[in-house]
Amino acid sequence: MSNIQQTLSIIKPDAVERNLSEEIKKVFKNNNFNILKEKKVKISKSEAEKFYQIHQTKPFYNDLCEYLSSGPIIAMILEKNDAILENRKLMGATDPLKADIGTIRKKYGISIDKNSVHGSDSEENAKKEIDFFFKD
Repeated sequence: MSNIQQTLSIIKPDAVERNLSEEIKKVFKNNNFNILKEKKVKISKSEAEKFYQIHQTKPFYNDLCEYLSSGPIIAMILEKNDAILENRKLMGATDPLKADIGTIRKKYGISIDKNSVHGSDSEENAKKEIDFFFKD
């Protein structure tokens, strides 16, 4: 049974800065994701705070917001069967050192903070996150 989903993916500032955007997009395409929309944006710290609101009680919240707003990012809507779970598998663990071989974070991530990509973790958050960047 097919369960076509959309999820938000962000290529984070560290990866954009290192010119890895096209390479990372290729990884998604090679794994049968359709990139429905994409845009390069630079968000403010207050926008990052809104985006990461679900983490506001966590100790890393401020650093996360500083980092996401530190440079241009590429926000994308990815679509495929079970896109949310499939994207999370493809990204790998938050900590690149613990991520499986072949995952985006293992290949491109620098650290637990600069781990190159973000992906929605649930259908509810995917909808919110897509609306955050692509509500026209």
